[in-house]
Amino acid sequence: MEKKQLDWSNLGFGYIQTDVRFVSNYKDGAWDDGAIVTDANIVLNECAGVFQYAQTIFEGLKAYTTEDGHIVCFRPDLNASRMADSARRLEMPAFPEDRFVDAVVQVVRENAAYVPPFGSGATLYIRPYMMGTNPVIGVKPADEYMFRIFVTPVGPYFKGGAKPLTIKVSDFDRAAPNGTGHIKAGLNYAMSLHAIVTAHEEGYAENMYLDPRTRTKVEETGGANFIFITKDNRLVTPKSNSILPSITRRSLVYVAKHYLDMEVEEREVLLEEVKDFAECGLCGTAAVISPVGKIVDHGSEICLPSGMDEMGPVTKKLYDTLTGIQMGRMEAPEGWIKTIL
Repeated sequence: MEKKQLDWSNLGFGYIQTDVRFVSNYKDGAWDDGAIVTDANIVLNECAGVFQYAQTIFEGLKAYTTEDGHIVCFRPDLNASRMADSARRLEMPAFPEDRFVDAVVQVVRENAAYVPPFGSGATLYIRPYMMGTNPVIGVKPADEYMFRIFVTPVGPYFKGGAKPLTIKVSDFDRAAPNGTGHIKAGLNYAMSLHAIVTAHEEGYAENMYLDPRTRTKVEETGGANFIFITKDNRLVTPKSNSILPSITRRSLVYVAKHYLDMEVEEREVLLEEVKDFAECGLCGTAAVISPVGKIVDHGSEICLPSGMDEMGPVTKKLYDTLTGIQMGRMEAPEGWIKTIL
């Protein structure tokens, strides 16, 4: 299999259309068999449920080339499970989890020429998504749905290494109490766009959202969970029913406990205690861990001891261990790596 002629080492984090994608449709109470198709365009009625009432959910994961030359993806079963949870919350029919994983394998295998080579710093981003497709004018769930997966090669999220970010405590709420903050729905991300554009205009890389009920507890950013390192090297992650359960965060918790022999606390984290932590990071699929060096709370600066020059030492160990597992340099826990080719 010959790779596409792309400048792998200089790819940005953007969309490049690949050869094929997977499509399955839900009608009359059942999903069809699905198929690999070449057309990247979607034609829908102007009154489709996705346009009228934002019935749409999505996932994000990656495929990459390991050190020994295999093409693999990381824990796709957890993406399948999370997407099923998102579907149920928005009254959409869950796409069967085993078929989700099989569809990921099909799409990556058929687009193998777009999987970046090992050592390039690039990966193949995989985007599964689902939407209501039939006309819906009354406020109710759609009756028909489309599930699709496309892939695109992307460069590293941070060119030239992950420099510590400066973020701000946001005046906006990311999610409502007992709302949809715990699922990966498009509407959550649409609601965060004004807040992130505002943060960027003010010179910040991201927002720190607080809990919507009391606004005293750390939740997450617009697209990543927080991790904190205490001065005695414990890993602390915020616990809340209105944040997205990050697969990367869950994996880092396991790595901390079982690979690095660290104590882990998954609990409510008060904003007032953030100043006492040694390190802070944002974790997610795109960058794995993005270090945070400074948090600005309405003019008051919280400067992490890890500084603004590089990732903190404990965060770096977590990053190196998890990426080592993903890239085949370290032995993975059973079931974490799905070999495609």
